[in-house]
Amino acid sequence: MRKSLFAGCFGLALSPCFSQNRYGLRTTDFKGYEKSLKISPERELFDLSTFIPGVILDIRYATTNNFTGQQIYTLARAYARKPVAEALREAQKEFRKHGVGIKIFDAYRPYKATVRFYEIYHDTTYVASPYVGSRHNRGCAIDMTLVGLKDGKELPMPTAYDSFRKEAWPTTPVSDISIRKNRDLIISVMEKHGFKVNASEWWHFDFTGWKRFDVLDIDFEELEK
Repeated sequence: MRKSLFAGCFGLALSPCFSQNRYGLRTTDFKGYEKSLKISPERELFDLSTFIPGVILDIRYATTNNFTGQQIYTLARAYARKPVAEALREAQKEFRKHGVGIKIFDAYRPYKATVRFYEIYHDTTYVASPYVGSRHNRGCAIDMTLVGLKDGKELPMPTAYDSFRKEAWPTTPVSDISIRKNRDLIISVMEKHGFKVNASEWWHFDFTGWKRFDVLDIDFEELEK
């Protein structure tokens, strides 16, 4: 019975649980998301601002302070799938032992935002292809940095967030000892807790189980109904 319900929602090309787009990628809408939770509760998107004690949000795409220069989101929210949120909460506990905490720039991202990014900046080294979607669209990626627990200030990192320079690559040599130490810390703790750093962005971490989650195109307003 569970298998047939899942197929009814996710196995049909013309299912109302999906929306089709000009890039040929099927995305799950809010109705499909709700149905999926009945089969697999781990698919639920958790509000990270309430789920992770002490986490700080700086959702850049809800402002014009991002690479597009445009406000992409109407709400400043950070959501992630249940196992992603749980892993990030454990990472936060470990970071706090080092006197630092997590600041989130972005988490779950509606697919429509990925399309907008691609149409502004076509280089898929730095923006996801709309033909496959982003791991952000699956609720399985976190853009973040670290802040000091005492002063709340961001730790120095190789570049600012959303930098398209090679210095942002996590493999680029760093001569400054403090910056190198900070980059090593964020990567090592996140990888210990089930994430992998993006090859061109030191701030971007993908949950290693992202493949089992579908691409969502759900606005934050729908999630808050």
